[in-house]
Amino acid sequence: MANETAKAIRVQTCLWFNGKVGEAAELYTSLVPGSKILGGMGKGNDALTVTLSLGGHELMLLNGGPHYTLNEAASIVLQCDGQAEVDRLWSALLAGGGKESRCGWLKDRFGVSWQIVPTQFLAMAQGKDPAKSKRVMDAMMTMVKLDVAALKKAYDGG
Repeated sequence: MANETAKAIRVQTCLWFNGKVGEAAELYTSLVPGSKILGGMGKGNDALTVTLSLGGHELMLLNGGPHYTLNEAASIVLQCDGQAEVDRLWSALLAGGGKESRCGWLKDRFGVSWQIVPTQFLAMAQGKDPAKSKRVMDAMMTMVKLDVAALKKAYDGG
């Protein structure tokens, strides 16, 4: 009986917005391959909800008004390959009023927090040599946008 119940459960992340849900959904789906807007209640920026698949992860953007605001306690992590992809995502998410943070984090113009993480960093940080992993972690802690070449240099001891 438990398996039947588990099959009926669908997991979705809901993000609270104060307007511009259509604009946010268009931006997010344009950035991540294999993403698409699935539907919602209403149309455009005035829709009550917009549901999208972001690289296979389902999000619902709720146009709930000014009662609550998004913060860094929750973020969307985009793991990507190489500096060019880090740069592309970083620039697109900052466009129009986003704000940089630290260690690969930023907040877009809608208030959503993102982590832009190159897979090369993950491989080095999770490597088998603790000294190398510590050096790469220490280097990452000094960065705003992650720099793959500088991380690799730290990992290699340079």
